[in-house]
Amino acid sequence: MSIFVIADLHLSFGTNKPMDIFGSNWEKHDEKIANSWKEKVKEDDLVLLPGDFSWAMRLEDTKKDFEYLDSLPGKKLLLKGNHDYWWTTLAKMRKFIKDNKFQNIDFIQNNYYIFEDKIITGVHGWIINGKEEDNKILRREKLRLEMELNSIKKEYGDSKEIIVLMHYPPYEKPESNNINPYAEIMENFNIRKCYYGHLHGEQAYWNVKDYELYGIEYKLISADYLNFELQKVY
Repeated sequence: MSIFVIADLHLSFGTNKPMDIFGSNWEKHDEKIANSWKEKVKEDDLVLLPGDFSWAMRLEDTKKDFEYLDSLPGKKLLLKGNHDYWWTTLAKMRKFIKDNKFQNIDFIQNNYYIFEDKIITGVHGWIINGKEEDNKILRREKLRLEMELNSIKKEYGDSKEIIVLMHYPPYEKPESNNINPYAEIMENFNIRKCYYGHLHGEQAYWNVKDYELYGIEYKLISADYLNFELQKVY
């Protein structure tokens, strides 16, 4: 059983939000992702989707997007992105999935997910820019991550590897004195892998590289950065 990652699907089957206005590489991006998915993923695999799954504004408007996801093999685990305006409580989302008879779809929201010898958790994250109003939200996100990692540690000790998902990048820039407010927390809990999305386009990519700090690997996995190909990580 393998684990794959891809973020920022930006689906819009239930709303009018074509992504090719952001560049020709986005033309028929849903087909590119589906082709890669079907080629690589088996039914007992897991796909991690950290944010910006759907452009829908309300949960009920995501049905066609989830139909697309449900048609693809494997288990799927979603984390909230900044454009997931439809996102609501965990109970309501799980009920929506059950009521529509979708299979093998779950969510990370102040919880964790066990897959073989791995535990997946994560937080939405926030902008890192030094502004006090944003720092307040950033501190909240750090606290949420620390609380969840504490919960996992108490229950499982060091028996399973923990994977952290985020939507926003966990640092400002890799080369800007390693400004990473989450690094100490993740180091304390022996995290080795962190996957995030949110960034798009060539202007954003110059900030990004395979980045390691305190033995933790940080990898951008937004769909266009991966050329709409799912990436196998385990």
